[in-house]
Amino acid sequence: MSLNTNNLSTAFIATYPPQRCGIGTFTNDLVTNLQKISQLEVNTNNNFSVIAMRNTLEKFLYPQEVNFEIRQQRREDYLEAAEFLNISQADVISLQHEFGIFGGNDGDYILHVLNNLKKPVVTTLHTVLESPTPSQKKTLKAICTLSTNVVVLAQKAVHLLTDIFDVPAQKIHIIPHGTPDIPFLDSSYYKSNFHAEDKQVILTFGLLSQNKGIEYVIEALPNVVKEYPEILYIVLGATHPNVKKHEGEKYRISLEHRVKELGLEHHVIFYNQFVSLDKLIQFLVAADVYITPYLSKEQISSGTLAYALACGKAIISTPYWYAQELLADHRGILVPFKNFKKIEEKILYLLGDISKRNKIRKNAYKYGRKMIWPQVAQHYKQIFEKSIYDYNKTRQIKIISIKTSISIPEITLDHMMQLTDDTGIFQHAIYRTPSRFDGYTTDDNSRALMVAIMNYELFHDPAGLKLIHRYLSFLHYALHPQTHRFRNFMSFSRRWAKEAGSEDSHGRSIWSLGFTIKHAPNHAILSLSNHLFREALQSVNELEALRAISYTILGCINYLNRFSGETETKNTLDEFAKKLSNTYKKYATKKWPWFENIVTYANARIPQALLAAGKYFNNNLMINQGLESLNWLLEIQTDSKNKKLSLIGNSGWYPKGKEKAQFDQQPLEIPGIIEACIQAYEITNDPYWKDYINIAFSWYLGKNDTNECLYDFSTGGCYDGLQRGGVNKNQGSESTIFCLATLHIMYQLTHNIQTTNIKNGILNLKNQKIEETN
Repeated sequence: MSLNTNNLSTAFIATYPPQRCGIGTFTNDLVTNLQKISQLEVNTNNNFSVIAMRNTLEKFLYPQEVNFEIRQQRREDYLEAAEFLNISQADVISLQHEFGIFGGNDGDYILHVLNNLKKPVVTTLHTVLESPTPSQKKTLKAICTLSTNVVVLAQKAVHLLTDIFDVPAQKIHIIPHGTPDIPFLDSSYYKSNFHAEDKQVILTFGLLSQNKGIEYVIEALPNVVKEYPEILYIVLGATHPNVKKHEGEKYRISLEHRVKELGLEHHVIFYNQFVSLDKLIQFLVAADVYITPYLSKEQISSGTLAYALACGKAIISTPYWYAQELLADHRGILVPFKNFKKIEEKILYLLGDISKRNKIRKNAYKYGRKMIWPQVAQHYKQIFEKSIYDYNKTRQIKIISIKTSISIPEITLDHMMQLTDDTGIFQHAIYRTPSRFDGYTTDDNSRALMVAIMNYELFHDPAGLKLIHRYLSFLHYALHPQTHRFRNFMSFSRRWAKEAGSEDSHGRSIWSLGFTIKHAPNHAILSLSNHLFREALQSVNELEALRAISYTILGCINYLNRFSGETETKNTLDEFAKKLSNTYKKYATKKWPWFENIVTYANARIPQALLAAGKYFNNNLMINQGLESLNWLLEIQTDSKNKKLSLIGNSGWYPKGKEKAQFDQQPLEIPGIIEACIQAYEITNDPYWKDYINIAFSWYLGKNDTNECLYDFSTGGCYDGLQRGGVNKNQGSESTIFCLATLHIMYQLTHNIQTTNIKNGILNLKNQKIEETN
């Protein structure tokens, strides 16, 4: 192979310091050592840059090699990163892959980068699963397909990739985990730094989480202390940032409590810190025994184990895959998972036999010499050079199809937040300004809750979580404790109107709560939503309005997706589905296949509910009724000549036997039509329903009776309706929420977040021009 790589430029995609993450540390070490190689070689001018992944709201002061940042849950950042890399000087891209650091469904947002890159990619897989979910398998196979070469850290990963993920063997290369070049020192060398001169030191280090198994080492210590009263077990490492965000210090505190219960306070020390490399080496050298008691066998790499081996430590480990390979041939001792007695036995064995301990240490250190960073970096340099050659030779075709040129506005909650105060979301706006005179409604807050849930599920933005709590709190206050019905209208002074809430607001709240239960981001939200849902269900037998019944059906189906065995909800669903079906039988004729003698508002929600119930109960009658009524509803609202929607206006509606009112057309109709069509497509697989999803979405963007855009790009709001003279310039909560709901649905469909087959081939909007209209 002839290739001039004197000026090789490499870009890395990974987490990166100062963000605390094992992948970030690995990447930083690799970049640093590649730079050292470049400096040592004559006539070379290699450049290294980093695209840093950020999965928190925290802002980082990155070193100079970081020249682009991707926010984990922002799809647009991935597309921009691909474009940035394509116009950059980078010759090859090094992707450091771990499922948890990329956004989307099992990290599939990274495919938006890979599918749009026009340069070779070398992907290092830090995790390869033996039993992946279908989504994980699909994502990893796509990553490997779009990579010129793939690097793994252990032989086991090669077998998994070829046998499970169908990756060609010639594409896979083993490069060991890099480690510092540490001299073979006696453990006494650094013990004085930790006031442990007269101690036998056991060490575990790494970011803490419950899969580390440290509790089993603690359980093993009482009998070890009896034999060796000077024993000291050091647990070095901060709690993993993601664990700390969701669980706090729960795991560490449980370990500390157990240490106290066993009377081991003088024998166990927790260093709750992320230490520098120099400090870490001192800890490692000072250890007489190193332990990794991890609980899961499916671990294909471990930087902590690699470091300990390269340092020449006597190691005890549970038999996860990486440990089995690294500690073979007497380079360490394996003990069963979750077995503190065996850990106790092997600690005593190593502490009691210095010659055996030293033999294991020498075997480990000798093997670890091929893992030191200068050696590993040289291997990476060679694979980067090979990948450039392979890519230029084959110019491989990217075969993973993701539509990335669809003109869908960026989702922003700015206007929704502007309409929201600490009570809830205001009902109306004067132009863009909230109207306090009109107060709040439960209708709008239940709708807003669903949008906040959608948004948090997509972007995991803590600001969205605050909105969820705010709107859920409103619903909690709205539910009357005696009647079990939701009150609807609240004044700005936080006083409820005297009249009872509408049937629609009650059904809509049940739907919103069912949706929240299905997608609840944490147990607290799930618990409160479940409580409110159960309370509200007690009064549903009073409901007669078709839309209230339809909303309740949709809420029950969402609920049963989370708690499938709940009988009361299932009975309610059965009763209401039959009521809707029987209503259709009563009113529908061949020329008027509808549920009543007038077509009014939120119309598509009725066939949507019937379709959903028919699918749930496998009831063909309900499915056929839903398809027939939905098809007719679309036909009567379609301008067939211009292939656009002309919605039924609220200035007269559409009574049977009379003319359809053309204005005012309301934004609330669109998400109902889209979700009903999604439901129909999932049942029939008929592309007819896909076409109408495009048509309905286009209504917001100007393909309507006045050819005006209702979406306000500058605010993220939506105008309140389409009038004969143009758009209603107010941007109230109902229109804004429904438009946002639609954007979230479209975002899911077009950006591979949903796993339904509807995303395949949908939404060919790339030639549609969207002009911002204020």
